[in-house]
Amino acid sequence: MSDSEGLLLIPARMLNEHVYCPRLAYLEWVQGEWADSADTEEGRRRHRRVDREGGALPDPGAAETAERIHARSVTLSSDRLGLVAKIDLVEGDGDGGVAPVDYKRGKRPHVARGVYDPERVQICAQGLLLREHGYRCERGYIYYVASKERVPVDLDAELVEQTLMAARELAESVRKEVIPAPLVGSPKCPRCSLVGICLPDETQYLRDGRTPPRPLAVVRTEAFPAYVQARRAKVSLDGERLEVEIEDSDRSHLRLDEVSQLVLQGNVYLTTPALHELMRREIPVVWTSFGGWFLGYTAGLGHKNVELRAAQYRVSFDPGLCLELARGWVRAKIANQRTLLRRNWRGGEPPDEALARMAECGRRAQAADSLEVLLGIEGLAAAAYFLNFGGVLAKRPGKEWELDFEGRNRRPPRDPVNALLSFAYALLVRTWSVTLVSVGFDPYRGFFHQPRFGRPALALDMMEPFRPLLADSTVLQVVNNGEVRASDFVSARGAVSLEERGRKALIAAYERRLDQEVTHPLFGYKLSYRRLVELQARLLGRYLLGELQENPNFTTR
Repeated sequence: MSDSEGLLLIPARMLNEHVYCPRLAYLEWVQGEWADSADTEEGRRRHRRVDREGGALPDPGAAETAERIHARSVTLSSDRLGLVAKIDLVEGDGDGGVAPVDYKRGKRPHVARGVYDPERVQICAQGLLLREHGYRCERGYIYYVASKERVPVDLDAELVEQTLMAARELAESVRKEVIPAPLVGSPKCPRCSLVGICLPDETQYLRDGRTPPRPLAVVRTEAFPAYVQARRAKVSLDGERLEVEIEDSDRSHLRLDEVSQLVLQGNVYLTTPALHELMRREIPVVWTSFGGWFLGYTAGLGHKNVELRAAQYRVSFDPGLCLELARGWVRAKIANQRTLLRRNWRGGEPPDEALARMAECGRRAQAADSLEVLLGIEGLAAAAYFLNFGGVLAKRPGKEWELDFEGRNRRPPRDPVNALLSFAYALLVRTWSVTLVSVGFDPYRGFFHQPRFGRPALALDMMEPFRPLLADSTVLQVVNNGEVRASDFVSARGAVSLEERGRKALIAAYERRLDQEVTHPLFGYKLSYRRLVELQARLLGRYLLGELQENPNFTTR
């Protein structure tokens, strides 16, 4: 965003984005957001030839008499203009001057000026930089790859003023560190690759409550987490694939473009070339113990959104805002726990007393005047919830094992259901930690769970409302559907843990749960729980950055 002396130099490409949508330019340039789409992938492919340097740009004096000028991938900057650009191609214009040529992937638009305003501003910025370096430049060209047409753009006084004004507006926005408001009902949004990050309709709806959002946040992906838990397995790079080898015999392959994260459990060996390629592709590697406990992750350079982390740290030192956020998470967690009990109760009268007690805890959480008081209220609600959790488990008289669940215990868990719950919570911590990092947060700086060495406090905060929705419900599924059995557990010295087959069954059920769709109670559209986790993380970011008055929590209907 700036050179070594701190001078703000705006890329000409960002001027294009700013004229198209000021919020998009801010998200990409200041907050470092990016998301590929079919359009961006195609554009990158089309630019591969153009981006290769070739031909030298002669000095300004020599350019006036040069017979042929054809210089590719020319980078110019100007402190006075506050601009920098990498020009696809600089050509002699046949009249002693030079002209920038910018390549665009699509077809020529049939508009009055032959080129849309964002592209006109971008080519003008390139022309102004050529002038600043002493070249004579009166026009530029846009070359449309799909239709193979070249459209001239005259750098007249009106276009020059429009370009300089756009540069001043963007520079001022950056200096103020205020993200521009989202476009309202714009037809540009559905095709934007950043729509699921920007959340224009969702942000506007949470502000005014008038127009329900279009289902823009629903983005399907073919990439999913890959788990490797076989003892002494080796993961190496094989072209565009990861090869998983077990004890020099069994081999399987994973396509890199189908992997969203690589989860390594226990003693798994990952080669350096494979790790480098995963980091280059921004695919995180998650490290867990053989029992599934989250140890950490390896990523590339990390998210560039320093602005978000600065807001996170600032709010984390405000006791009032920490308490406000914590109240919301605890209320949502209690509400979702009550819903799970009501929906899944098996036989007999529902636990009305426990449900009433939990509802009262939810009301008290709203009025809690300190984090300590809130922790106590959360504990009372959890005690009532887990005291009745056995009532949602299927009873199988005469089967090979009985599930006697009398309450929550851990460190270590002393019965099969608690072993399942502990493992499911470890999966949920991992899910939230990786998601928060990918969005730009520091998962170790929380608001409700206060910082402690090695504890992902923000992940623990955000997962509170999702414990019953994702972890507890997954345990119910594997137990009630008979996906785990007595032989999937091992007991030693009063502690119960899962064997490999049981872990596989729980992981598979957990990933299926993440892919299940749910209707968002605020926005009205359907999305998977996997996408919902990211959506809630981004909404927290909108709150911390001052775009929303409160953090919207998710409670199932």
